[in-house]
Amino acid sequence: MHIIPAIDIKNGACVRLKQGRMTEVTQFGEDPAYFATQWLNMGARRLHIVDLDGAVQGKTVNMQAVQKISREATAFPDAKIQIGGGIRKLHSIEQYLNAGAHFVIIGTQAVKQADFIRQACQAFPGRIMVGIDAKNGWVATEGWYEISTIRALDLAKQYEQDGVSACIYTDISRDGMMQGINLAAITELLQHSCIDVIASGGITSMEDIKQLLPLTNQGLVGAITGRAIYEGQLDLKAALAYAHRENKSCIS
Repeated sequence: MHIIPAIDIKNGACVRLKQGRMTEVTQFGEDPAYFATQWLNMGARRLHIVDLDGAVQGKTVNMQAVQKISREATAFPDAKIQIGGGIRKLHSIEQYLNAGAHFVIIGTQAVKQADFIRQACQAFPGRIMVGIDAKNGWVATEGWYEISTIRALDLAKQYEQDGVSACIYTDISRDGMMQGINLAAITELLQHSCIDVIASGGITSMEDIKQLLPLTNQGLVGAITGRAIYEGQLDLKAALAYAHRENKSCIS
């Protein structure tokens, strides 16, 4: 299981939100690439980037910051970048892939335009992830400002056969709140869908990592953590080392 540091970008800076609210912003630095390099130097081999401005405006906004992160990441040949936020067109996917991203995450369009996912998977095989951001089990869109009438599990099952690389499940109520994971929701998603899952929202402590690791046998491939590593509550290097040991133990 990958332990994946989150890098949220707003106005070119590295920030964290609480429950996705743009009014609840904590800025950690003006250079997101600095943090990307810091996490990679600790051993992370996957980065989760979100263009927060793009998520609200429905277009790529912080491309310059993404390109800088990609350039820094080339010093780590096995590192991979996944990015989401405001991706509504195939051209935007192509832009991000050309900028150095390995996976592109589609959220709002996955809810509002199902054909777009199929088109994207056909155009960019193996590169498309679906972002499932849920509040009380219901999928949120438009930068989490709108709550749809679609359940998270139903959306995951909808895309099982379309070639989606993975779905990223975020519990909005837990995101940035340092309250731990919604293990029940993640387990339900894994038990009732065939898509690989990356968990997000509330991953705060080593205990959360320990609870998630057994789910790798059910299709959990990663866990995204944000505020906890920026504020030092979760030691990323120790979490990566623990996950690595457990992964090797499962293989042997």
